[in-house]
Amino acid sequence: MPSLDDLKKRIKSVKSTQKITKAMKMVAAAKLKKAQESAERGRPYSEKMQNIILNLTKSVSDAENAPKLLIGTGKEKTYLCIVMTADRGLCGGFNSNICKLAKNYFKDILSQGKELKIITVGSKGLDQLKREYGKFVVEKISFKDRKKITFKEAEEVGKLILKLFEKEEFDKCVLFFNNFKNVITQIPQAQQIIPVEKKENEKIDEEKSYEFEPEEDEILEDLLPKNISTQVFKAFLENAASEQGSRMTAMDNATRNAGDLVDKLTINYNRSRQASITKELIEIISGAESL
Repeated sequence: MPSLDDLKKRIKSVKSTQKITKAMKMVAAAKLKKAQESAERGRPYSEKMQNIILNLTKSVSDAENAPKLLIGTGKEKTYLCIVMTADRGLCGGFNSNICKLAKNYFKDILSQGKELKIITVGSKGLDQLKREYGKFVVEKISFKDRKKITFKEAEEVGKLILKLFEKEEFDKCVLFFNNFKNVITQIPQAQQIIPVEKKENEKIDEEKSYEFEPEEDEILEDLLPKNISTQVFKAFLENAASEQGSRMTAMDNATRNAGDLVDKLTINYNRSRQASITKELIEIISGAESL
């Protein structure tokens, strides 16, 4: 049984941890508001760009000579997976959920005999993937030294993807990130960005008639590379909001758990102290009676 001094030190230690987790929760709550606003503002832009590209696709005159970023290489041999996680921990299952989805996708790809290449954006993703899939990692990117992720960082990732595609090092590219829904819920996503994928539940403005100048093919040549960086930036914004939401929830749970542990330790401390006092009284009374 621990001594009174040990219990006292443990209570003090847990209370100190509780203060830290409570402070981290408050910081995450403050950052979450801005991150959520940025994510919500970025969604219409990325969705509209995707919609315009899909509309342009329908108007392409020569489908066979259309840009490869749009139609792909015609093969499905090599997959490039961009796993986007955080550079910091203490955010609940945020990083683990993304990596779990990515790992399941990797297993499916490899079971089909396809070639896999991985780019990790964020050190936590690399930490979770390097043991099992380290040999497939072709690039490790971290923006830990940047105070804020901007479109510039998204362009860096986008240019790397385009460079590899021009060298014909992959046929399909998939982004893995967390889609922010609310403080409690963040949904892991796998979004194919090369070639452009039309999802079943994705709506196209078919009733709207667009007039393009110059021709559709020329617009796509310019728009498709920008779309890669735009989708990467959207993933950054969604991840930023999801990370703070997950951290806020995790720190709130940690603070409450620390409070419960302090209560239990205090009860044990009081019982041990009472038992110690009772024992001393018995010894004093026994000694007095023997005299």
